[in-house]
Amino acid sequence: QLQLVESGGGLVQPGGSLRLSCVASGFTSDYDAMGWFRRAPGKEHEVVACIDANDGTTYYPDSVKGRFTISRDDAENTVYLQMNNLKPEDTGIYYCLLDRSYWNLRFNDYGRSAVWGQGTQVNVSS
Repeated sequence: QLQLVESGGGLVQPGGSLRLSCVASGFTSDYDAMGWFRRAPGKEHEVVACIDANDGTTYYPDSVKGRFTISRDDAENTVYLQMNNLKPEDTGIYYCLLDRSYWNLRFNDYGRSAVWGQGTQVNVSS
């Protein structure tokens, strides 16, 4: 059974950086996209980064563009989210997920067969 385990969250001051990691254990070749969603307090989930596993196409919403970078290490079955110049509004629970379609994630959605990690908390506060 495919499982995703995130790590790297924590408390950071505004302007600081964090690097989230997501390790996949199990059979991943059925999934064509990897992404990170976040759920901020009182808000719906929001995609903050996604990548097409076939051609490396990435997407970032305007709220994080230029500050967040998604990358992957296929040999280690790991996807990363580098977050720089963090702001208080970046606070939330960050979830890694795999989906069969890049376009689901690109449009802030996910398929029924998407696999989610357990989430890691990010707090940006002085």
